[in-house]
Amino acid sequence: MNEREIHDALGQMSATVKNFQKNEPILLAGSYTNHMYLILSGSVTIESNDLWGNRSILSHLGAGAYFAETYALLEHEPLQVDARANEDSRIMLFSVNGLRDSKVLANILQISLQKNLHLSERSFHTSPKTIRGRVMSYLNSVSLRSGQKEFDIPFDRQQLADYLNVERTALSKELGKMQREGLITVRMNHFRLG
Repeated sequence: MNEREIHDALGQMSATVKNFQKNEPILLAGSYTNHMYLILSGSVTIESNDLWGNRSILSHLGAGAYFAETYALLEHEPLQVDARANEDSRIMLFSVNGLRDSKVLANILQISLQKNLHLSERSFHTSPKTIRGRVMSYLNSVSLRSGQKEFDIPFDRQQLADYLNVERTALSKELGKMQREGLITVRMNHFRLG
């Protein structure tokens, strides 16, 4: 889209900017939205929280990422997930009411397709039966995406455990074993493979 088309689309979508503090909820499961959200700065965690207090991180999104576009376009669909500021964040909200621009809709479709791929990827990481299998699947994916064998991940240890659907202590124990075996080197959220 050129600058004029972007300006026209923003006008149609009544864009506003809001600030969220670290850990502040942006959207909650069960609620409805007619807005899509663009992260201008900071980061957001998309997570599933059940009634018993169990949390599963589905996605970690940084500056430039969109979220909630599917729910915004499906008018009567309640959110199945929470969106929470992972750090102090500045978010632009776009109302999708009255949105008819085909280029904008095509871009939204492309964003949704990318997210579908990301969620499919996450299912690959959580399908192995062992913690080691889940860790190796995730780290291999990050390595392939970055083209590097040394990288930082966007999660702290608890968040990685929640993303992989494992207990944090068991994850830490397995990472220690993998490091002693020479499979990985890990320090905080920095990993080196091999």
